Amino acid sequence: MSTIAKPVPRPTGRDSCGWRKVFAVLGPSTNTVVEPEFAAMRPAGVTNQYRDIYIENAKALSDDTFMAGIGILQGAVDAAVRTAMTSEPDYLVMGVSAVSFVGGAQACHAQLKHLQELTGLGVSVGPISCVEALKAYGGIKRVAVISPYYPVANAHVKNFFSDYGIEQVRDLPLRCKSWTDISRVTEVQIAQALKALDGDDIDAIVQVGTNLSMARLAPYAEAFLDKPVIAINTATYWHALRTNRILDGVDGFGPLLQHLDLKKD
Repeated sequence: MSTIAKPVPRPTGRDSCGWRKVFAVLGPSTNTVVEPEFAAMRPAGVTNQYRDIYIENAKALSDDTFMAGIGILQGAVDAAVRTAMTSEPDYLVMGVSAVSFVGGAQACHAQLKHLQELTGLGVSVGPISCVEALKAYGGIKRVAVISPYYPVANAHVKNFFSDYGIEQVRDLPLRCKSWTDISRVTEVQIAQALKALDGDDIDAIVQVGTNLSMARLAPYAEAFLDKPVIAINTATYWHALRTNRILDGVDGFGPLLQHLDLKKD
């Protein structure tokens, strides 16, 4: 692993635009959804410094090539962190989720520890943010999952949730054929998938895959399904804000950003 010096303390005064917090946001270079969705959720005084994790745009994804791409992303994270740290951010937000699901809770926490040691900063990652969001809603033990992934990657998602006592009853992998195709899945397609996943045997639906745009749709889905629907980008940005004690309500993204706080253990 490469090493990065601890961030230099900020000079007197605050960033003129990020006078509350400067977030460094890392996402795959093929991802076109995280940046605009996070921007729409951003309260005044918070800035999102988006930095690419470089990856080629695979054109014929399958179970094997999807997992190979995740391995490439894992190896490219440190270089993106080095770039991000030149802006002297206050906090790190991972706008990529698949790399943190692989290997379950233990591997995710090892990744967190590595990033914290590398940067000296706190970090929000999608998988843990989703778990914290489910806790904030309360009483959720059985979920269905929608993803742009392939079955082998969804199995890692199931394993991760099981480590937290959450049962993934069923899932729907959309099997997108390239990294950029994920962003082209329509709201109609997602709504149809959510209806197919729903049932009386689940307490909530969770969407994973940060390039799948569902932050705006999720609150409407909650209304027509009458149960929590967690979009991973909403959960991740909510986790970053609440961890930093930014409690502003943000309309248009459902209960998490309107009023829910992190549960205290």
